[in-house]
Amino acid sequence: MDPVAAQYEAYPYPARDPADEAKRLIEGSPSHPAEIDHFLFGGRRDWSRPFRALIAGGGTGDGLIMLAQKLVERGTPAEITYLDLSAASRDVAEARAAARGLSSIRFVTGDLLSAPEHGEFDYIDCTGVLHHLPEPDTGFAALAAALAPEGGLGAMVYAPYGRTGVYPLQGALAALTAGEAPAAQVKIAKATLKALPKTNWFTLNRHVGDHRASDAGLYDLLLHARDRPYDVEGLVAALTRAGLSLVSFTEPLRYEPKLYLPEGLAKRAEALDATSRAALAERLAGNMKVHVFYAAKTPRKPAGMTPEARPRLAGISAAALGAEIGRKGVVKMERDGLSHALAVPRGAGPLLALADGRMRLGEIARARRLDWIAFAALWKPAHEALTGFNLLRYSDGMR
Repeated sequence: MDPVAAQYEAYPYPARDPADEAKRLIEGSPSHPAEIDHFLFGGRRDWSRPFRALIAGGGTGDGLIMLAQKLVERGTPAEITYLDLSAASRDVAEARAAARGLSSIRFVTGDLLSAPEHGEFDYIDCTGVLHHLPEPDTGFAALAAALAPEGGLGAMVYAPYGRTGVYPLQGALAALTAGEAPAAQVKIAKATLKALPKTNWFTLNRHVGDHRASDAGLYDLLLHARDRPYDVEGLVAALTRAGLSLVSFTEPLRYEPKLYLPEGLAKRAEALDATSRAALAERLAGNMKVHVFYAAKTPRKPAGMTPEARPRLAGISAAALGAEIGRKGVVKMERDGLSHALAVPRGAGPLLALADGRMRLGEIARARRLDWIAFAALWKPAHEALTGFNLLRYSDGMR
C-alpha cells in the first residue's frame, strides 16, 4: 500500500470524535459560506440558489461539516461531494454528518485526481492535501478542471518558514523508523522528541504543536512520507500552471511588507508587484506555517467597501468590538507569536457596533447621520485592519 494511504488508514487526520458534534461545530478557514461569498462572489451571491461543492481530500470532515451545517442553517439547496482515499477517514466524516443529520452529502472513496469525473462545482475545498501528492501539479490541474467557469477554490498548503525544524526532523525520523509499522513509528518519534538537544530547530520552534495534540497529529507533522511546502512564489506558480488565478490569501494584511517594516522601507516595498510583496512579507515574518487562500479560473477581487456591502464580523461581537474601538482606537491581533496593533479611528466604534449583518454600509452611514465620504474616512481603516486579518467579510445573503 502507498505509505500515505497507509498512514491515513492507521491515523485518520485530524483526530475527531463524532460524539463531539453534540457539543460544538468546528469552524475555520477556508469554506465558511460568508467567507466564500466575500472572496469569490463579491459578497453578492444569492444563497437561495443551489450550490454544488466538492470537498477534495476531506479527511475526517472539518471543512465538510462546517460548510454543510452552515448551508442547512441558511436553507441553501446544496449538493456536496466528499472525496478522500482513506476509508477510515471517511468513516469518521460520515459518522459526524450522521450525528448532525446532514443529508446533502455524497461520500466517495477515491483519488483527488478523479475530481473532474464528478461534474463541475461552484466551489471546491482542498485543505492540507495538495502538498502530499506525488505530483502536486496534477492535483492543481484536476481541481481546476472540476471548477465551473465562475466557481472558485478555497485551499490550504503548508509554508516553509513557519515550519522551521519540521523537515530536518522528518528526515531524521524517516531514517530511524524505516520499515516499521505506523504505531512503532509513533513510539520511536516520541522517544526521539524527548531526547532532542536544545539546539535542534524543531525544539526552538514553539509555534508548531500538532504533535502534542494526538498521535494522528504527530504522524501527520513528523512522520509523513510526502510533505512539500510552498512559499508564496511557488504557490502562485503552481496556480498559474493550472490555469488558476490567486484571488487572495485569507489574511491579506499578513502578506504586506508594511506590517513588518518601518515607513521608509515599506514605501520601497510598495514598488513591488503583488506576488513579490507577498513573498517579501513571508520572508520577513518568518512565522507563516500555512497559506490559506482562494483562487479562481477568472481573475476577480474580494468584496470591497461599497454602500451596498453588508458587513459580517467573524467570531466577534459587533457591540463589543465597537465599544473596544471607541475606547482605545486600536485593533490588536496575535498570529503565531507576532502581535500587531493597528490604529483605527475611535469614531469607527459606533459604526462597527452596527456591523452585525442586519444593515449594509450605506444604511449604517445613514443610521449614524454621516454622508458616504465622512463614513468612508472612518470605516476604511477598520475595513483594512479587519478584512486584513479575516475578521470582517461582506456577504449580502449569508446569515
